[in-house]
Amino acid sequence: MNDAAAHKPDLGRYGAWLPTRSITPELAAKIEALGYSAAWVGGSPDAELAWVEPALAQTDSLQLATGIVNIWTAAAAPVAASFKRIENAYPGRFLLGIGVGHPEHTQEYAKPYAALVGYLDALDEALVPTSRRVLAALGPKVLALSAQRSAGAHPYLTTPEHTARAREQLGNSVFLAPEHKVVLTTDREKAREAGRQLVGHYLGLSNYVNNWLRLGFTENDVRAPGSDRLIDAVVAYGTPEAIVKRLGEHLDAGADHVAIQVLGGYDEATLLPALKELAGPLGLTPAS
Repeated sequence: MNDAAAHKPDLGRYGAWLPTRSITPELAAKIEALGYSAAWVGGSPDAELAWVEPALAQTDSLQLATGIVNIWTAAAAPVAASFKRIENAYPGRFLLGIGVGHPEHTQEYAKPYAALVGYLDALDEALVPTSRRVLAALGPKVLALSAQRSAGAHPYLTTPEHTARAREQLGNSVFLAPEHKVVLTTDREKAREAGRQLVGHYLGLSNYVNNWLRLGFTENDVRAPGSDRLIDAVVAYGTPEAIVKRLGEHLDAGADHVAIQVLGGYDEATLLPALKELAGPLGLTPAS
């Protein structure tokens, strides 16, 4: 039984998304100080998740989430042990994001849905609560699974239109936290170039391409290097106010939380000024 509906995660409205596989305590503290309530760590973190406790120890209320642990590279048993260790030390401050990755990257990628169900079964057996885990979900089948077997969904590289469809399918009790990319520049061509440098990689991955086609993009849109229409849909750019307006479209469409990925570098010297510039228009309150 899914106990998540009565325990919907509260990560605030906005968090920072990093493709870094871990986060240092110092960076976590600086993100929290800017007023962000969560930090998502992507890049397929290792199962042991040894970086989580030091970062939580350095912060007061920041929540950490994985976006996502890959079921093919991080076995369920050590992930469950990591979760229980973290939860015992810092109750309610860690959200376990789980996903199946990409068939193009994994030779063992056979029957991914069945493999994901089996992974969730193993987490259930280890007593990892559904209320503290979410699934990377794009299509209707895995979105449905996210509602049945977790607190909700963490869609990646999507649009507010996808968020609206997901919310309609999932209902209001299910947590929904899409990721959205941003580039802080008013130079349209520079922003699109930065977007294509990252998005271009995903144009060869069938799960993303199929999702874009379901959203109404054409074969021409999803052919490398990606049409302007596609890049503009998945990468927000312009003034901080324009970017925040775009991010807010996810909330208007039914998202509970938006994970913001700043393009153009993930070192502190690049990331923190961008997050700081967005914090005011986002309505965030810096820590005193």
